[in-house]
Amino acid sequence: MRTLTSLFITPFIFLALNSFGQTAASEIEHNVEKIHHKILTIDSHNDTPMHLMDTGFDISKRHDPVKDHSRVDFPRMKEGGMDASFFAVFVSQGKRTPEGNFRAKERADAIIDSIYATLARFPGEAGMAISPSDAYKLKRQGKRAIFIGMENGYPIGNDLSLIKAYYNKGVRYITLCHTRNNDICDSSTDSTEYNGLSEFGRNVVKFMNMTGMMVDVSHISDKSFYDVIALSDAPVIASHSCSRALCDNPRNMDDDMLRALAKNGGVIQMCILSAYVKKQAPNPARDSAFAGLRKKYRNYENLSRTEMDNSRREWDVLDDKYQQPLATVSDVVDHIDHIVRIAGIDHVGIGTDFDGGGGVTGCFDISQMKNITRELLKRGYTTSDIRKIWGGNLMRVMKKVNRIARKLNPACNC
Repeated sequence: MRTLTSLFITPFIFLALNSFGQTAASEIEHNVEKIHHKILTIDSHNDTPMHLMDTGFDISKRHDPVKDHSRVDFPRMKEGGMDASFFAVFVSQGKRTPEGNFRAKERADAIIDSIYATLARFPGEAGMAISPSDAYKLKRQGKRAIFIGMENGYPIGNDLSLIKAYYNKGVRYITLCHTRNNDICDSSTDSTEYNGLSEFGRNVVKFMNMTGMMVDVSHISDKSFYDVIALSDAPVIASHSCSRALCDNPRNMDDDMLRALAKNGGVIQMCILSAYVKKQAPNPARDSAFAGLRKKYRNYENLSRTEMDNSRREWDVLDDKYQQPLATVSDVVDHIDHIVRIAGIDHVGIGTDFDGGGGVTGCFDISQMKNITRELLKRGYTTSDIRKIWGGNLMRVMKKVNRIARKLNPACNC
């Protein structure tokens, strides 16, 4: 039997603990807002330009991520406390012929043009960034900073000079390949063709170093990765990859790769596409449906604008019909924890892959990015740590890549 004293004390203890919990939560909320106001936050990879190619999409308006299948727009970037984003110029791998290379270049050029046209329409909302200083300046002006990255080196074909041409257009990284091998290297999700980098690919890496273009190792095979690490004079990035120790996917990096990346001085940008964050249960019906869509649209090769729009809409319908269970923000930060333990706090960032499949429960679109910051704070990360994760590490690499380019090539305009 409880004593009379305990009957009186227990409610006070409960109230005190409840008050303490509310105070702690309030402090975290205050710190989240303070941090996002203070630091530069960057998403190193999203596929939003696929929407920009649709003339009916207005990035200045807030969209519904479920109804519109859009994860990024300027209002939601502001809401999520996101200052900057790398818009991906994605071209799916097609035939490696002069004609195929030409069409890939045409597609890449059209996507880049759509980015510039969008920014020209909304100069009060956002601006083009080609350097870290541009991003910081745009933040001070209250605007979003838009960088450009190229996902898949296919558009450069066999012409090294196109690396410089794309750098001059504002592209600041090239993901060497995508889901299939190209003339540069083996992909992580294709057969072995070169056992790493091709001879042309070796020249690509060296030329990117001399140009000031960041080498992106996401999507490439393990052997291709180690070839890049051995060859590159500059730090490299993985613009949207996760830890293989926590999710055994060939797109992810194992612990030895993380250590090698850290030794190189590079950074892995944590992807929040659920299939890379948490192992998915088999879903034969979904796999069959999407295989049928790929067949219908010729593996997405050489599609007209109308075919591209139709294939994307049909993809969205299938994605709604055959939904996969989503990972969570906690799962995402588990990966960050692991990467920090293995590679160190200076070698991790965030690249969402929004509008390319990215999105987890609690961070389903770019308006919810502060939830990652909340989870980091709950786990004891400091403001300095979070500054590095949300963009400081990536900007450090970008600056180092430019310094090395000027050293290798004093005539480099970078």
